[in-house]
Amino acid sequence: MKVALSLLALFLVSTTSNATVDNVLLQKYAKPAQFLNIKISPDGKYFAATRRADDGNIQLVVLEREGFKLVSQQHFAGKDSIDEFFWVNNSRLVLSVARELGALERPVPTGELYAMNADGKKRLMLTGYRSAAKEPEMVSIIDWLPEEDKMILIASYNWMLESPYAEVYRLNVDTGRKRRVERAPLRWQEGQPVYFIADKKGAIRFATGLDMIKNRDLVSMYKPTADAPWQELHRNHLDNGMLVPLQFTDDEKAIIALSNINSDTQALVRYDLATKQETILLQHPKVDVSPVMGLNKGNADEVIGGAFEYENIDAAFLADVKDPSFRNNMQMLMDAFPGQAISIRSATANNELLVIGVNSANTATSFYLYDTKKKQASFLLDSRPWLKDVSIPKSEAILYKARDGLDIQAILTKPNNMEDNKKYPLILLPHGGPHGPYDSLSSMDTDAKVFAEHGYVVLQPNFRGSGGFGRSFEALGYRNWGTTMINDMTDGVQHLIKQGLVDPDRVCVYGGSYGGYATLMSAVREPELYKCAVGFVGVYDLNLMFEHGDIPKRQSGVEYLTKVLGTDKAQLNAQSPLYNLDKLKAPVFIIHGGADERVPVIHAERLREELTKRNHPFEWMLKEKEGHGFYQAENNIERWQRMLAFFDKYIGKTH
Repeated sequence: MKVALSLLALFLVSTTSNATVDNVLLQKYAKPAQFLNIKISPDGKYFAATRRADDGNIQLVVLEREGFKLVSQQHFAGKDSIDEFFWVNNSRLVLSVARELGALERPVPTGELYAMNADGKKRLMLTGYRSAAKEPEMVSIIDWLPEEDKMILIASYNWMLESPYAEVYRLNVDTGRKRRVERAPLRWQEGQPVYFIADKKGAIRFATGLDMIKNRDLVSMYKPTADAPWQELHRNHLDNGMLVPLQFTDDEKAIIALSNINSDTQALVRYDLATKQETILLQHPKVDVSPVMGLNKGNADEVIGGAFEYENIDAAFLADVKDPSFRNNMQMLMDAFPGQAISIRSATANNELLVIGVNSANTATSFYLYDTKKKQASFLLDSRPWLKDVSIPKSEAILYKARDGLDIQAILTKPNNMEDNKKYPLILLPHGGPHGPYDSLSSMDTDAKVFAEHGYVVLQPNFRGSGGFGRSFEALGYRNWGTTMINDMTDGVQHLIKQGLVDPDRVCVYGGSYGGYATLMSAVREPELYKCAVGFVGVYDLNLMFEHGDIPKRQSGVEYLTKVLGTDKAQLNAQSPLYNLDKLKAPVFIIHGGADERVPVIHAERLREELTKRNHPFEWMLKEKEGHGFYQAENNIERWQRMLAFFDKYIGKTH
């Protein structure tokens, strides 16, 4: 079968009388990244990298920096995978174990830590049920303690308890032995861990977590000294913003944090521990900022600025920093790679060599070694080298006005070699979530690229309710999943039509998860505009969200649904595609995974049943072993083949 598929991919295969699908391109876009991350050892002698083998298994490989000679490799069996990895010292690595799920869900950490030497010796499961201690615990790393060679700080939670207290241990990465040093006054609540900050001496002084008993407040606890008792520093309901601590200032009189309590968008602030007042250091009026960290001895040590994206990928840097040379190097790297996101993946202990990742919506991640003395970046690896010879269609940010005057940012992807004065078919592609996620200039959307490769313009609007654009922008989407949020999408389509870029008679809509819901709801709301609709792992009955799937299994999930959807069944029916199909004209293509726990297949089955009753044209694709999104490359290739044929049938070249 694999031989047949590989031979088939050598040809351009016609899927309909009108469309020619380039299966070579589909294979390239479907193939997951080969290299996921790379880090340099503190002494600069080794590289460690995570790579995906041909069978899909993620391996950790250790290479000598000089000559790239393979030293060792490690991988786990079955669905166990490697999530993250870190150099603890010059010769020992710690890995966090994860379990692979569907394509729309990142691997889920199992809470286990595993250690090995660079040469592959002294392998040891440090924590969890498979360790020598056989403890039922979830573990996360708090601090790497750069002044110590063998010890790290971890937070541990007993997963046998419903809401365990967070306990802090010093863990020996050679032996797995640990010693408890702190019991935090906060609990692990419904999958939400406690977030800790240690001071420069490795003492836990700050803890932030949810108080589920008192109205889902986000609570920050603080110890004025290492030996002092815990005291409540700050409490705020999640709907009123969040304070996320990042580091102590050197004088320990304040913390640097992310906050949107006194600003609509997330800002970098200085929070005074005595007065409990915050001062905004860096803020963007339209979008949230994320911290840019300086490194010391290979570990995140100082907030030096904030990154953001609106019309472009950008960053602003703080003037008053301890290490201006590191800040200046970051500024130089941004100038060297314009329009791309720069991330520091690791550094030698003396900061002379940095491993950086460079990526954008138009480029797969590449890794470079940057010499801070010579000011030179040398290429290391491409995450997806098979895309280097592909002329990838370009994505860019655009802005338009919604009908009520709200500014909407969107990502627009155009086919290569577009002709002037020609109107192109359009695919509207709303993102999932919908609250929290947003479409970004910093990551490649393979759906958008595949469609543009085959002649379609693709619009990905960051409609109201999307994350990243401030609290009030996100809240505008609450209980408006099928009304004003859909209006924002339609207004983006109309914007492109008015510009003369898009043929108003050749528009389809496709999305996954919430985007699958938005697909059907858009086609219901605008029956004359959309000529076809493709729903992928979509929600089609809002009331079902309270009854099926993994969200209503948690109290926090029920509270979330109540907040963003409401509980009025009549209103939920009014905003559910399943109860409005009599308004639908567009043919539908339903795609789902049989093992989807987030949006169970009952949504797709009920939609199919209702369309069948109405003799409404539809196509069906179910992959029994896939979850919330397709994970297997061959399934995504088949999905794209059928989708492109479907699009061409209704909005292709002959229409």
